[in-house]
Amino acid sequence: MAYTTIKKPSDYFNTVTYTGDGTSPRSITGVGFQPDFLWIKDRSTAYQHRLMDAVRGSTKVLYSSDSIAETSEEYYTVSSFDSDGWTGRNGTGTNQTITGGNDNGDNFVAWNWLGANGTASNTDGSITSTVSANTTSGFSISTFTTPASGTFTVGHGLGVAPKFIIYRPVTSSGWQIGHDSIGWTNAVFFDTQSQQTSTAFGNTNPTTSVWTGNVANVGANASCVAYCFAEVQGFSKFGSYVGNGNADGTFVYTGFKPAFVIVKRTNAAEDWFMFDNKRSASGGSNVLGERLKPNTSDSGYTTAYLDFLSNGFKWRVGGTGQNGLGDSYIYMAFAEEPLVGDNPATAR
Repeated sequence: MAYTTIKKPSDYFNTVTYTGDGTSPRSITGVGFQPDFLWIKDRSTAYQHRLMDAVRGSTKVLYSSDSIAETSEEYYTVSSFDSDGWTGRNGTGTNQTITGGNDNGDNFVAWNWLGANGTASNTDGSITSTVSANTTSGFSISTFTTPASGTFTVGHGLGVAPKFIIYRPVTSSGWQIGHDSIGWTNAVFFDTQSQQTSTAFGNTNPTTSVWTGNVANVGANASCVAYCFAEVQGFSKFGSYVGNGNADGTFVYTGFKPAFVIVKRTNAAEDWFMFDNKRSASGGSNVLGERLKPNTSDSGYTTAYLDFLSNGFKWRVGGTGQNGLGDSYIYMAFAEEPLVGDNPATAR
């Protein structure tokens, strides 16, 4: 059995950096595929993270650090997802403090995931969903409308149980995030620092066909979007670790050289932290320093945070947000290269 079915991880997930030029429209290329889920952050200015997907429609924007409704009138929107990236345009939005995608001279990062480049109706759950699912990479996007009350199930289209699920109404309320390592009686949230016992996932583990939600957490008859991630050996990992509080920090085994990592402390309130292999003063080489926070609009802040190694990542700080002594953390990680296979990872 092959170690991984994905020989080139960047065919399914890829990070792109670029400098804004203020033009409209502007095409961003270099992704390597037509993205179905796009997450953009201005690294120079404290504009909020912008999340767009092909199932809701490219012009509809959500913000990871805010529970406000999706909008399409913003200062910067994506007019189309293209074969090697996307086309963005500047407009005349009324709330520019939460925007930013091509501001002249600003530096940007964009994380891109491949879905199915199309949608299908899914009737596996108690309610019908519209799904774009990539079973090879273990990623799907779904939209659905909640019932009037109670719990509900939603088909995800992956064929294996997801280990990380993000969902929310698109009109109001906040982000509900489940992770296999904290159990499905708990949740974390992009727009707050806390972790708490939550019924957002109906106290029920996801299955190979559906996951469970709860109207009490997201509202009745609410239009929602969900992003589901299943683990794929050599490509993605959704796990947990305990910090050691030391600059010779905790090593976390993933089985691949990471391209992207998000971590969240779960035993106390803390920010989220996200890193990738394209942002650092050393051009993506160790030690990686530029962190961003999905729960805030902070621009990139640089310090010696962590190393991306051939088989995982290792902390170079003992801070409570990443590696506090005895503290518990969850993470999601995607690969640059598998540890073994046709394109094996090497040390940086």
